[in-house]
Amino acid sequence: MANRLVIVLLLGLFTLEEGSVALTFSSKLVHRFSDEAKERWMSRGGDVSLVDSWPEKNSVEYLELLLSNDLKRNRIHVESQTQLLFPSEGSQTLFFGNQFYWLHYTWIDIGTPNVSFLVALDAGSNLLWVPCQCIQCAPMSSTYYPLLDRELSEYDPSLSRSSKNLSCSHQLCKSRANCKTLNDPCPYIAEYSTEDTSSSGYLVEDILHLASVSKHASKSSVQASVVFGCGRKQSGTYLDGAAPDGLMGLGPGDNSVPSLLAKAGLIKNSFSICFDDNTSGRILFGDQGLASQQSTPFLPIGEKYDAYFVGVESYCVGSSCLQQSGFQALVDSGASFTYLPTDIYNNVVMEFDKHVSAKRVTLQGNSWKYCYNASSKELLNVPSMRLIFSTNQSFITHNHIYTFPDDQGFTTFCLTVMSMDGDYGVIGQNFMIGHHMVFDRANLKLGWSNSNCEDLSNKTNVHIRPPPDGGSTAPLPTTQQQSTSNTRAVAPAVAKTAPSKSSAASLLQFRSLLISLISSLLLCNLMGLLQSSD
Repeated sequence: MANRLVIVLLLGLFTLEEGSVALTFSSKLVHRFSDEAKERWMSRGGDVSLVDSWPEKNSVEYLELLLSNDLKRNRIHVESQTQLLFPSEGSQTLFFGNQFYWLHYTWIDIGTPNVSFLVALDAGSNLLWVPCQCIQCAPMSSTYYPLLDRELSEYDPSLSRSSKNLSCSHQLCKSRANCKTLNDPCPYIAEYSTEDTSSSGYLVEDILHLASVSKHASKSSVQASVVFGCGRKQSGTYLDGAAPDGLMGLGPGDNSVPSLLAKAGLIKNSFSICFDDNTSGRILFGDQGLASQQSTPFLPIGEKYDAYFVGVESYCVGSSCLQQSGFQALVDSGASFTYLPTDIYNNVVMEFDKHVSAKRVTLQGNSWKYCYNASSKELLNVPSMRLIFSTNQSFITHNHIYTFPDDQGFTTFCLTVMSMDGDYGVIGQNFMIGHHMVFDRANLKLGWSNSNCEDLSNKTNVHIRPPPDGGSTAPLPTTQQQSTSNTRAVAPAVAKTAPSKSSAASLLQFRSLLISLISSLLLCNLMGLLQSSD
């Protein structure tokens, strides 16, 4: 019997809870530049000169060659990803400071022909709505908003060839109790956490225009059918100008834009937003972030993931991590600032005040209670803040103070963390600034990494695939239920949940298939050895 190199797989089976089966495999690993690899290469008649050129172990050349191979593998991984989509006018988000309630916005195009809307970005709610056939809306004229360079728009379903009303008989309509007949348009009312803030009207279906950037081409257009609100009447801060041209809910609900795009198969079930401290940022649908990013799991509300809740294990001010400072928090880009439960807030501000040497001042007409007059030197010594999540994942905040212009040699700054009633907090936009925030709904986790939030709209070297079918319209997934409720979620009562029965069943099916495959391979190898020995 001739000499052969035989690879043996050791298959181990053992029983876990509820009768599940786990598999373990073992085989010997050989480093690509080891002496054993060289011997095997030579024994197979490999080129001697190639072996002689291998770098010396732990030399600079050795490490650089390993790094080069890692970079090649990373490029292969990135290029194999599903496409990333963004609004057709660009991935850029816009920030106008106090004029638009400190929120970030992006331009989107809807309808045929397309009409542009400047919508606020809100990860704390689900529904996309725009002003439409207005009874009570905020002013549309750019004369009311000096920072805008164009007029705001009002949606008119009769002017879009692709617009369709959702009737009360439609399976996506969940407000039939408010309908007089099943042929009526399906009504909606979206209520928000800010007092008396709401949008109401009826639901329509139309085309949302998106774009994708590929490695070898400029923008490619993608059209997706989405359900959104024809907002005939707004109230509260929306009527005052917080979202004069509409709002895009990015929550985990079935009727949010990320959910509809994922169900249509256009993107992976994930999106990212990134806010910088100047005037822009970016949003990308389908982005699951970097392999090196930190992450923490989302928490269910009861048994459902109806909002982006995370568990903060401790709150740190400077080098001090406060005891018993854990809380659950809603990650909400629709909140301008960060809010803490009252008891946590009191401990945090006391610790912050203790570390600040500047003089504390009271500013008239300012909701922030901890403000200071500081010299340049004192300003440099403002204590940092960070949140500690599970498995010691650290989220360092870059924007927990707001600085006012210099006044007689002093700079006034305020701590932009506030208290709120209840037993949960809100991580708002000010804490997200300077981070690439990834809402990975497929894997139920929040990811983050430091970023300058570069806009990708004009890049042509992004390693992502072009859209399917050259930008064909993606149908609305009508088999999925739609919820029109956008009421802000309450704190989750359950921090952890067991794996679902369906996921456990899928795992067992995979293991069974794997066992059959390995058994077949081993049997084939054994038969081959027996035949050759004859």
